Amino acid sequence: MKTTLLRELPESGSIPVYFADPDNLETLSPELPALSANWIVANGFEAGAGEICLVPDVDGNLAIVLFGLGYPNSAKRTPFLPGLLPGLLPSGTYHFANAPDDGPLAALAFGLGSYAYSKYKSDPGKTGVALVVNSELDWDEIICLAEGVTLARDLINTPSNDMGPQELAEVAEELVNAHGGTIKIILGDELLEQNFPMIHAVGRASTRTPRLIDMHWGDENAPKITLVGKGVCFDTGGLDIKPAAGMLIMKKDMGGAANVLGLASMIMSAGLNIRLRVLVPSVENSISGNAFRPGDILESRKGISVEIGNTDAEGRLVLADALTLAGEEKPELVIDMATLTGAARVALGPDLSPAYSDDTELMGEILAASDDTFDPIWHMPLWRGYEEDLSSGIADINHISSGGFAGSVTAALFLKRFAEGAKSWVHFDIYGWTPKPKPARPTGGEGQAIRALFEVLKRRYGKNSQ
Repeated sequence: MKTTLLRELPESGSIPVYFADPDNLETLSPELPALSANWIVANGFEAGAGEICLVPDVDGNLAIVLFGLGYPNSAKRTPFLPGLLPGLLPSGTYHFANAPDDGPLAALAFGLGSYAYSKYKSDPGKTGVALVVNSELDWDEIICLAEGVTLARDLINTPSNDMGPQELAEVAEELVNAHGGTIKIILGDELLEQNFPMIHAVGRASTRTPRLIDMHWGDENAPKITLVGKGVCFDTGGLDIKPAAGMLIMKKDMGGAANVLGLASMIMSAGLNIRLRVLVPSVENSISGNAFRPGDILESRKGISVEIGNTDAEGRLVLADALTLAGEEKPELVIDMATLTGAARVALGPDLSPAYSDDTELMGEILAASDDTFDPIWHMPLWRGYEEDLSSGIADINHISSGGFAGSVTAALFLKRFAEGAKSWVHFDIYGWTPKPKPARPTGGEGQAIRALFEVLKRRYGKNSQ
């Protein structure tokens, strides 16, 4: 992030930011110096959503900032609206002078709104905007959430030539080592030797060796929570090759892995009282003479034979082997995340994250946390009537549906066959990308559902008392 969230006020002080809406603007003006109030009127500031007024002092230096929230019932008025501020403010240090709609989310939005992926730019752009976080807010948690989302964004935004299976494993290793955990990598033909045939099949055509990343952290006696993330670092579609336009942002096809690593970062930084495991099948779906083919029959770790209906539906194959492994130690909860289907985007668009689970109590907690954290999630049905669409005449199951309908639902039903063993399981079919900028969400890679999931885990299990 180019904006710093500060815990303490610097010696030079900071500039106050006043939040205003059209209804409270008149009551706010008497609190301001007369010069400031006159300046605001002269500049026609009406406190519309996202409107800003920079007020100087008598020497011409910036003294006060007013930021408009709009009317309370405006669709543009969201807790993340302050995420616009870093792009509007000149370099300097600021603090919130009055309470926005939601203090913690406003501070987080300010941090997330400052994000810019500038690794490959010779000029990184404006720097030096900082916010002093109100001492009454949980600064550590705000930073923890911001860093987790930033990690997910950075991983997705990194182009595939610099973020392949090996590089993704290196990031995971650096992350878990920083928090005192352990990591195991199952590499190349070891995947066959240790019975992960579908991960190997999807990744074998690439010159970049497929692997399974297996991370552990936390007290071995704490509740076992396992995160599984789709780590397809680039997806050509395989022999069922995508059109050129369909490959333009396929660097984001490891968005599930990026998001579970971002969530893992939050969990470990906050010291939640869980035994965390993270499984990431990390591959590249490429084309060569040994690529898997439409019509092939693949064996799976679970022993279920799978007919390949389309090689561009590779994500559910690598997830299936990883989910089988996850269930073998019978954890309390398995969460998988994947940029899995275009059907999910057709149904819900890029912002809403579809979630699938038969555990209604868990989904109730997730949806409540979604509302509280402004991290949108929608509960989708595991409609058993569509299971027959995955039938195969020559194998136990086909991995895509025969009718072309309900693609996100049938993908979730396929994964459900491999998600046994855990007490509860939930699947997220995320997009992992913001196609057009919004407050606190610049265009590019995005952390989706992970703030809500962190809140659920925190409420369920609390923090380690040690």
